[in-house]
Amino acid sequence: MTYCVGLLLNDGMVLLSDTRTNAGLDNIATYRKMFHFEVPGDRVISITTAGSLSVTQTTIARLREAADDPDATEETSILKAPTMLKVASIIGNMLCKVRQEIDEKLSTMKQGASASMIVAGQRKGGAMRLFLIYPEGNFIQATEDTPFLQIGEHKYGKPILDRVVKPATSLADAEKAVLLSMDSTLRSNLSVGMPLDLAVIEAGDLRLSRTRRIEAGDESFRAMSEGWSRALRDGFAQIKL
Repeated sequence: MTYCVGLLLNDGMVLLSDTRTNAGLDNIATYRKMFHFEVPGDRVISITTAGSLSVTQTTIARLREAADDPDATEETSILKAPTMLKVASIIGNMLCKVRQEIDEKLSTMKQGASASMIVAGQRKGGAMRLFLIYPEGNFIQATEDTPFLQIGEHKYGKPILDRVVKPATSLADAEKAVLLSMDSTLRSNLSVGMPLDLAVIEAGDLRLSRTRRIEAGDESFRAMSEGWSRALRDGFAQIKL
C-alpha cells in the first residue's frame, strides 16, 4: 500500500509520498510513487500514485510516451494541454484505459487491479490546481474548504491536516504538516514506509521549486518525529477531565 498527500495553498503546493510496495508479508519493495513533468517557465505537473504498480507504472510510462511523441497534440499530451483541467482529463482517461486493460487480463484469475492519483500543477497564465483522480478516470479537486487531498492509507494522517492546514498556511508550515501526517501513518501502518519523496511548487514558479528524498534514519525527520511525540504527551498530560 502507500500514502500520498497533496496541499493546495495560497503560496503554492506541497506533495509527499512514501515508497513502500508490498504483495504479502515476505514481498516488500521500494518504488518511487512521485513523478514530475515540466517545461520550466511554461508549466509544471506532479503526479503521486497509489494502488497497483502494474497500473500506475504503465499509466506514467504512456503519459511520458505521449508527451515525447513528435505528433503530440493538446488532446494527447499533458505538456501541450491548454488547461490543468484538460491535464486531469487526459490523465484520468489514460488511468481508466490502463486499468481496464489489466483488469481484462486478470479476469480469468478472478482478480482485479486498481489505482488512484493526485495531480498537482500550474500552467502559464493559469491558476494552481490539485486533483484526485479515481480508478474510473473521474476526478475531484481541492478547494478553499478542503485544501488537501490524500490517497492510499490516509486515515492516520488526516487529523493533523484537518486541524492545521488552511489556504493561508505557509509553505514551511505545510511541509511540517505533511511530514507529521506521514509520521503518524508510518507509526500506525506497516504497509507505508521510508524513504519519502517531498516536492514543493511555489505559486507562479512554473517549475519544481524544491524536491527532497528523505531516507530512513534522516536526522531532521527523526528529530521532528520525536518532538511531535513529546508535544503530544505533554498536551495529553495537561488536559484535565
